[in-house]
Amino acid sequence: MLTDHDVSSLVIDSLCDRARGQNVAVACFYFDFAAQKEQSPESVLGALLKQVVSGMEVVPKEIAQAYEDQKKVIDGRRPHLADIVKMLQITSSEKRTFICIDALDECVPANRVKLLGSLNQILRKAPGTRIFIAGRPQIRPEIGRRLAGKTTTLSISPRRDDITRYLRSRLDEDTNPDAMNGILEADILNKITQEISAM
Repeated sequence: MLTDHDVSSLVIDSLCDRARGQNVAVACFYFDFAAQKEQSPESVLGALLKQVVSGMEVVPKEIAQAYEDQKKVIDGRRPHLADIVKMLQITSSEKRTFICIDALDECVPANRVKLLGSLNQILRKAPGTRIFIAGRPQIRPEIGRRLAGKTTTLSISPRRDDITRYLRSRLDEDTNPDAMNGILEADILNKITQEISAM
């Protein structure tokens, strides 16, 4: 059974394979519920920018200059969100860019608003940029609204048979099979498949 994260990994791997030897950048970010405080729009877009720039043979002079300017500031202050967006617009205009964001639903709502707004700005200045976002269905309307309708949606959901097959394979790997009888196993399979189907 594929999870959302597995699907994202497949997409990213496929993009990276196709980008090899081309003038194409692939940058990705995975949101983690346990690290929400550290995952601000600045840090997310900064991580994406770093990935795009690291794959460039020549760093655009505007970005090199911004980096030098930041080094001179006390404590090496990070660039503001608007500056990072501008740098991503520059790099995305110079080479075809794919931005992949996984588990966007794990992003703090206020940060998600800023992040999607920033991605929309990047799309306006660099319309060749493509953005892949994975997350739970409840954020779909927000993504469509914030990205000004420039979205295509693909729903991926497991079938009950897939869930049962996955659970059986995991139960078969149990190192202590005597700890569970057939009734408990059937109850687990029934309960979990019902709960997942309702989600």
